[in-house]
This record gives sequence, C-alpha cells and structure tokens, in this order.
Amino acid sequence: SASLQYGLVFDAGSTHTALYIYQWPANKENGTGIVSQVEACAVSGPGISSYADSPALAGTSLKPCLDKAMMMVPAKLHQETPTYLGATAGMRLLREQNSTKAERVFAEVTKTIRQYPVDFRGAQILTGNEEGTFGWITVNYLLETLVKFSFAEKWEHPQGTEVLGALDLGGASTQITFQPGGTIEDQNTSILLRLYSTNYSLYTHSYLCYGQTQALKMLLAALCEGSSSPQQVSHPCYPKGYWENVTTAALYDSPCVPMPSTPSPAQVFTVTGTGDPAACKTAVEKLFNFSCGAHRTCGFNGIYQPPVRGQFFAFSGFYYTFHFLNITGQQSLGHVNSTIWAFCNSTWKELVEDFPQETERLHMYCSIAVYILTLLLDGYKFDEHTWSSIHFSKKAANVDIGWTLGFMLNLTNMIPTEALVHVKGQQPDLWASAIFFIVL
Repeated sequence: SASLQYGLVFDAGSTHTALYIYQWPANKENGTGIVSQVEACAVSGPGISSYADSPALAGTSLKPCLDKAMMMVPAKLHQETPTYLGATAGMRLLREQNSTKAERVFAEVTKTIRQYPVDFRGAQILTGNEEGTFGWITVNYLLETLVKFSFAEKWEHPQGTEVLGALDLGGASTQITFQPGGTIEDQNTSILLRLYSTNYSLYTHSYLCYGQTQALKMLLAALCEGSSSPQQVSHPCYPKGYWENVTTAALYDSPCVPMPSTPSPAQVFTVTGTGDPAACKTAVEKLFNFSCGAHRTCGFNGIYQPPVRGQFFAFSGFYYTFHFLNITGQQSLGHVNSTIWAFCNSTWKELVEDFPQETERLHMYCSIAVYILTLLLDGYKFDEHTWSSIHFSKKAANVDIGWTLGFMLNLTNMIPTEALVHVKGQQPDLWASAIFFIVL
C-alpha cells in the first residue's frame, strides 16, 4: 500500500450523497490512465440540501462513509489523501432559495470532514457546465479515448479514436456534453479543453429543474392546475389502481415549482393513476418548449444546441430506469417505445405482483421512462437513426460513471496539459538491436 495514493470525493446530489474512494499507483507518471475505484459508499438519507432547516444532520450523515474510508485507506496515508465535496443542482436550488441556509449546510459538512485526518480541499457547488464537462472527462478517460498506454510503453493520444458524448440525468438537473462537427455559435455553451497536447472544443449545457425529481414535480403541479377538482387529481402516468395523498407544501417546496397565482385551498389532495400512456406523453411534452428561433438549432426552451454527433454514454438517471425496464442493451427505438408503452398500460395490481421488491418507486417508472424518451428525442433531438449511438451504462472499466472522477483528476492535476514523457529511457530501435544481438 506504500506505493499507492488515494483520493476521496463526495458527490452531494439533490436526492442522495455518495462517497467515491479512488486509488492509483504513486510511482506512475502523474497517475494517469490507472486510477481505479476502490469503493462507492452510499450516504443514508436524502441529499444535503434537504437538511436546510437542520444543517447539523447534513454533517452527521457523512460520518459512516468517512469511517468506512478511514478503514480502507491505510492509516499512514490518511493525511495525504486529497478529499473533496462537490454539490450539484440540489444545492444550486437551495442557494437560489436561501443562500444563508446553503452556507450553513456547507459549514456543517466542512466541520464534519475536518474532524478526520485527511487533506480536505474544500466543499463547493459545481456549475452545470462543470458538472457536464467533468462527466465527459470521466467517460473518455475510462474508455481511453483521450490517452492510452501503448505497446511501445509510452502514453499516446489514440489515433483515429473519436471521443464520446456524455448524457447525465440527476434529480434536479440534466447535462449534455459532446464534441460537435462545426463551430459552436453560443459561447455560453462552449468549453475549450487541452488534454495530452490535444485541443477539444465541446458543447455543454445543463438544464436546471429538468432532473427527474424536479421534472416529476413540475408535471404533478401542471396536472393539479389543470384539474377540475382541487381535492382529486388524475395522473395519466401513474398506473390504474394506484393512488396517494400529497400535501401542497411538499409539492411547492422548490423554485422549480412556483406556487400558482391563485393557490388551491386544499392542503392535502389525492392523486389517482389512470394508466394512459398517450395522455402521459402529452402531459410530459407540455413541460418543454421545443420551438427554436429563426435560423437556429436548439435543444429546448430556446437554448442553442448543435446537432448531436458521435457515440454517447447515458448514465445516472438515464441508466437506472431503463435498466429496470431491461432496455439498456442497444435495443431499437421501436422496441424501447413498445416496452415503455406496455409497462405504462399495466395496472397497479399487475405491477405489484410482477415486481414485489420495487413497490417504493414502482408507480414512478412509467412517468420517468416517458420523460427520458421525450428529453432524448424531442429535447436533445436524437432520432431513429442516431438512437443506436446512445449507450446506457452505469460503469466503464469497472468504475462508476459520473462527474466525480473527472473532478478529482482535474483538481489533483493528474490530467497534464502536455504529452507525457516516455517511460523507457532507450529508443525502441536500440532495444530491438540489443535483443537481436542477445538472440544472436
């Protein structure tokens, strides 16, 4: 273990927090290309932004995973283990809502991490563009499209290898990042990277409020406002036979779901599933504005986006729901559509019998699947031809895909801006001559 180095990164998302423990050989050139994931520890409870009114609990929630990390990292390496906490859209929304509460949450998580003998380098809120870019770096680093160790035992930029795009779906935001074919017209969506002596001009955009949790809230709020009865709301995406009581306070607790100008007098209302996939699709489409300005290509809500190009990795929320529906295996768009349609037509009784272990989230899978399909096809403008370029995956090279690895590589300077030096001290032709004479 003396020849290994470790790094810890907390991914503080909107719905949950996870701690990723990475390791790499200390004697390798910048540790590049050989970072591996030792462990992913899920922090129990909701995301840290949920502790806005009791910030001390945000810090306390991290302790079991930090304790686990202290056991996995050798004690003599604790003090030189770089440790970071990155928060994403949940904390972005809390900062918009109440910056004082956001600062208190950060103060408490910082206080907790500082109790451990690690090289804590701070807690920060990532911008949407940073989240998208670090996710892109993670995917391409793991799949060796940026750099790889060649047979000549040197680090080389792979010739003729296309970089992949990254599609990320969280609880409160969604990101798309890829290398377009032409110039990027809107500089707000442009990122320039120089990695291993190669320049990359990337398109990236993060849509706040269009992560799956917030999108489902916006959907329910729209259905409430369109309902004839304030106490009874029909939900076409929920299965027939399912119902639940929802409080008005729980629905309108986010900047993504503003309280209507004439709020309903009902403090609690009943949501009843009707299991109607066609009506579900129509309701989900109303969450977006798909029209673009003149002479402009766009994603949705008027945001500029060049046409999608190349292969894409879709991870996080994109993967989990499609994995549950068993449609992550490069199936055709027609097959994906028919699978989702059939699932959305199932009654609550049928679903509970078929998936007894999944009852907590079972009623939401139809709406999330329809939302993902609408986001990818109508939002990001994939079609039946480009659909096959999307690879739904949780891991690459046995490492979880997300922004955390790219974030750590960047902050520990393990991605140098210039090409790495040769590992061998002799030229290949000298080695060849030496071997020839030895054999002779």
